[in-house]
Amino acid sequence: MTAKIKPAKGSPYSRILGVGGYRPTRVVTNEEILKHIDSSDEWIRSRSGIAGRHWAGPDETVAEMTLEAAGKAVADAGIQPQQVSAVIISTVSHFKQTPAIATEIADRMGAGKAAAFDINAGCAGFGYGLTLAKGMIADGSAEYVLVVGAERLSDLTDLTDRSTAFLFGDGAGAVIVGPASEPGIGPSVWGSEGDKADVISQTVAWDAYREGEVEKFPAIRQEGQAVFRWAVYEMAKVAQQALDAAGITPDELDVFIPHQANMRIIDSMVKTLKLPEHVTVARDVETTGNTSAASIPLAMERLLATGEAKSGDTALVIGFGAGLVYAATVVTLP
Repeated sequence: MTAKIKPAKGSPYSRILGVGGYRPTRVVTNEEILKHIDSSDEWIRSRSGIAGRHWAGPDETVAEMTLEAAGKAVADAGIQPQQVSAVIISTVSHFKQTPAIATEIADRMGAGKAAAFDINAGCAGFGYGLTLAKGMIADGSAEYVLVVGAERLSDLTDLTDRSTAFLFGDGAGAVIVGPASEPGIGPSVWGSEGDKADVISQTVAWDAYREGEVEKFPAIRQEGQAVFRWAVYEMAKVAQQALDAAGITPDELDVFIPHQANMRIIDSMVKTLKLPEHVTVARDVETTGNTSAASIPLAMERLLATGEAKSGDTALVIGFGAGLVYAATVVTLP
């Protein structure tokens, strides 16, 4: 007789229970960036909306920033670290390839033998992690999941590259995802367009740098106009698909938290989606810059801390970036 696998004992529903963030203490203004490139504060602001960004100091490693953000998220969720049964960290700027930094975080935060792994999904990493966490809770393999986006993109910034020198910032954003009595995380609309992978990429591979084929340390480069067109036209479609999948209309939305890549992209998406004036839009990019996978949870934390958004609000989140990858979903704010 063929054995039958027992059904999962997880919760059919999940939601974000707590959020936390960490921004490095050093604030880098556009004036400081302009010491390295031929540009102007007006040009940077008009093209990106960025007035400043936070850059990590020597002691503000990816691990230390993650621990700070994770601790706040755990406290905000009202649980204990040992209750976290899985840790997912999205990062492209932790230079120690193995072991996964998530294993270090799980141990240091007191999560015991929690499952722990890293993902590399660029600026969509938070959305990817959220989707994985939701599935883990549904199938009973985890009860509370820590999802973190953490980056030190200043380490991968070419200060002489006029098109990217002003874009990137450092920081970590974290959430706790746990079981819920009703849906708090909608269906995910996620995917990739690998045929456009060269639009945002690392300048050279690590082995080329190691072998001395190039002398300049690898950095992130992008084709700005191509990225802008893709984000504005294609990602607005993905965002609408996420709303449709959740059964939410723009009028029913309270908050919009897109990846904080560029203010012009954000404003264009708002216009294309025809979001009503009552919808609060995250524009954290102005003072935080582009922090890749950390940008959505950092923006979420700031909106809640300032009172611009409140617990229970319905929010559309969408991340998009290198790969080209994307992930969008509708969530209930913690």
